[in-house]
Amino acid sequence: MPDSLSIAQARRLALAAQGFAPRPLRTALAPGHLLKMVQRLGVLQIDSVNAVVRSHYLPLFSRLGAYSHGLLDDMAWGRGRQRKLFEYWGHEASLLPLELYPAMAWRMARAAQGRGIYKQLARFGLEQKPVLARVLEAVREQGALGAGSLSTRQERAGPWWDWSAEKHALEWLFAAGELTVAGRRGFERLYDLPERVIPAAVLAAPAPNLAQAQRQLLLHAATALGVATEKDLRDYFRLEPGDTRARLAELVEERQLQRCTVEGWSQPAYLLRQVRIPRQVTASALLSPFDSLVWERDRTERLFDFRYRLEIYTPSHKRVYGYYVLPFLHNEQIVARVDVRAARATGELRVLAVHDEQGRLDAEGLAALAGQLKAMAGWLGLASVTLECQRHAPFL
Repeated sequence: MPDSLSIAQARRLALAAQGFAPRPLRTALAPGHLLKMVQRLGVLQIDSVNAVVRSHYLPLFSRLGAYSHGLLDDMAWGRGRQRKLFEYWGHEASLLPLELYPAMAWRMARAAQGRGIYKQLARFGLEQKPVLARVLEAVREQGALGAGSLSTRQERAGPWWDWSAEKHALEWLFAAGELTVAGRRGFERLYDLPERVIPAAVLAAPAPNLAQAQRQLLLHAATALGVATEKDLRDYFRLEPGDTRARLAELVEERQLQRCTVEGWSQPAYLLRQVRIPRQVTASALLSPFDSLVWERDRTERLFDFRYRLEIYTPSHKRVYGYYVLPFLHNEQIVARVDVRAARATGELRVLAVHDEQGRLDAEGLAALAGQLKAMAGWLGLASVTLECQRHAPFL
């Protein structure tokens, strides 16, 4: 590999690594296709916002096209051999391939010590050990339980965010690896003992030591990102700066990663020693705000000259682009922002705004966007795409 990349080369390398330059499928999408993509990415971020669809479903649609939601549900929360993924704190709350479960043992051990988790949760673990023991015993005796099944709180609000003591206990036990997520009821987690959820062969696999696990996660991040700075790599699985710097030095010395420079980047970058840079990437895709291609906003700006901020928590009168805005990727550029909403009651995919990004949205891009919106509507079981803004109406 060269020790210097142009920004165009870095973009193509990143897009290919993220699964946007696959070979066309000759058969219908099957569970194996989805699993290979999740394994490539390493992590699907989960988020509760359902303005279009839950966030963990979108990255696979963006890369592979329409598929049955049930296929991913089975891999994440199915029984027996169906289960190929597990929930844990990867990049925020995430779905990860089962083969990464042993690599998370060190994080679970740190959580049990009150490290690497929210301060309120760490404090609860120290101060409320009887509640932890009671909740763990209830799950052991009764099987998979949600927080609502255990709550003894009478008042509407409590001192720990707005969670009941039982919910805090479940989350602490989950972070510490003493419980895992067996399934979901709506969006509510159902917690159970790992030995009743995670395949026995995975639980029996020897856990790598701290340095080995962190090197494994950084190599996975480097593979999924294509080319990345130390901060980019660290952010992918939310590692600590000191740990990341030490492990990167080891990986470079072992010749598993190499340093390079990228045009316009002030920090050095890292990449695998043997990768192929595509001549072009022609993908068109609507992206979740929590897609791993764009979730690190500084990297998104460096790669695509695209400044992206989520405005869900911004008061409506102060929003610039909209409540739930999906970046639109087309021909190696992010060419537009689309404020879109799934109106399930009326069977419509409502397009509230289309924002051209620096004049990049040409006629070809508009046609591609129309195709992606129609494909998304069909995938979501919606009968039509409804344009609720005048801009670009002829193309939709």
